Amino acid sequence: MLSVVNADGTTANGSSLIDEIVREGARRMLAAALEAEVDVYIAELADEKDERGRRLVVRNGHHQPRSVTTAAGTVEVRAPRVNDKRIDKATGERKKFSSAILPPWARKSPKISEVLPLLYLHGLSSGDFVPVLEQFLGSSAGLSAATVTRLTQQWQGDHKAFGERDLSATDYVYVWADGIHLRIRLEEAKAAVLVVMGVRADGTKELIAMADGYRESSESWASLVRDCQRRGMRAPVLAVGDGALGFWNAINEVFPETRHQRCWVHKTANCLDSLPKSAQPAAKKAIQDIYNAEDREHAAEEVKAFAKQYSAKFPKAVKKIVDDEDDLLAFYGFPAEHWIHLRTTNPIESTFATVRLRTNVTKGAGSRAAALAMVFKLVESAQARWRAVNAPHLVALVRAGARFERGQLVERPEGIAA
Repeated sequence: MLSVVNADGTTANGSSLIDEIVREGARRMLAAALEAEVDVYIAELADEKDERGRRLVVRNGHHQPRSVTTAAGTVEVRAPRVNDKRIDKATGERKKFSSAILPPWARKSPKISEVLPLLYLHGLSSGDFVPVLEQFLGSSAGLSAATVTRLTQQWQGDHKAFGERDLSATDYVYVWADGIHLRIRLEEAKAAVLVVMGVRADGTKELIAMADGYRESSESWASLVRDCQRRGMRAPVLAVGDGALGFWNAINEVFPETRHQRCWVHKTANCLDSLPKSAQPAAKKAIQDIYNAEDREHAAEEVKAFAKQYSAKFPKAVKKIVDDEDDLLAFYGFPAEHWIHLRTTNPIESTFATVRLRTNVTKGAGSRAAALAMVFKLVESAQARWRAVNAPHLVALVRAGARFERGQLVERPEGIAA
């Protein structure tokens, strides 16, 4: 097909010549592949004949043209037809040829089907699909907002299956817990998404559980933690979370042997709220000196220095640190390589930065179930990029009961090879 090419490389209809060449090449290759597929099918059944010696499987022209959206753009295809007169003995019905390359119902390639939810989950509004993708693919065929609506129904099923899966085969040594407030339609305005993430024995991070509830509600957290235990979850060695969470009452009830680590990011924010703005920069630096100390002994000295400096004028701020000192410094009893991971709930916070981007775009996902399913799929998508903890081989030693002093292994459990 000849086209008039402008000086800037576009054709008369405004598209790029190179894009037209790519689409035409894709159309011809697809047509050739479909023809070859039919040729092979007929050749393999050439010996199938009726009582008069005529072939039971022959060509029968072509189907009506249809547009198919591919990664190379939208191309028009006329798939060859096959007249298959054989009878299926099990059903008594005639057999039918079905193309493995281009099924009868296909209007877009699997790659396009994968791209749609990714674009939606990462911030593209469903109403923008047609104008945006039409520029790339040359057509809006099969890219309507209804496509995403159907996807959300599938995501709800995925989220339900995730919440019912067996946890007994996975050992979570460390867990982080936090309640994240998002602009989605939960049952109550003050409801949050309760999230539990963990570190497996091999050092990889994984989403364990996610449900809606109240961030500071012990009942909401207890329900979630009890459900994890019911599905086979073992008690983690260390749990990390904000001090205001009802999670701690839940963890004490369900997994009393689990040690506590309060999040330094949340604690710092709470402490600075008790100080005037003029004092906050210096106080923040003093708090950082505590959790960045080289070992627990030095961190305890920094706590004393902080108390000495601020207790006279700001006793409430000092009390927030001193009262929770043991839980704030618990991470020092674990491998030094893991300290950076265990001091805060940043693994959850950083993941939900992406979630907020999507939920801010949607301004609500239509229903509570759809909202939670969308958040789940966002986190599931992000999970593939989560980095394992430093020195992942030490996680198994932590579970085995190894003792660490100043971040170094000092006692290896019996039965664990050196």
